[in-house]
Amino acid sequence: MDVKDEDKSEESMKNHIIYYRSLNNTISEIKKEMSLEKEDAIKEHLRKRIEAMEIDQKRIREMFPNLSKENWDDYTN
Repeated sequence: MDVKDEDKSEESMKNHIIYYRSLNNTISEIKKEMSLEKEDAIKEHLRKRIEAMEIDQKRIREMFPNLSKENWDDYTN
């Protein structure tokens, strides 16, 4: 993963945290949708979308390793 210096700025960190939180919200909504869905193919599609978002969240956490797990937990509430 190529990370530029400007990607690690304070402003970038704030923007990435906002995005990280929006991913959490989206994942929660998709999980609700999955619980109501009957069609296996649709459930599989939704599961893959969640996996992709979780990979993106991992990438963001790796960009800002100075934030502890507690910090991310605080941001995800």
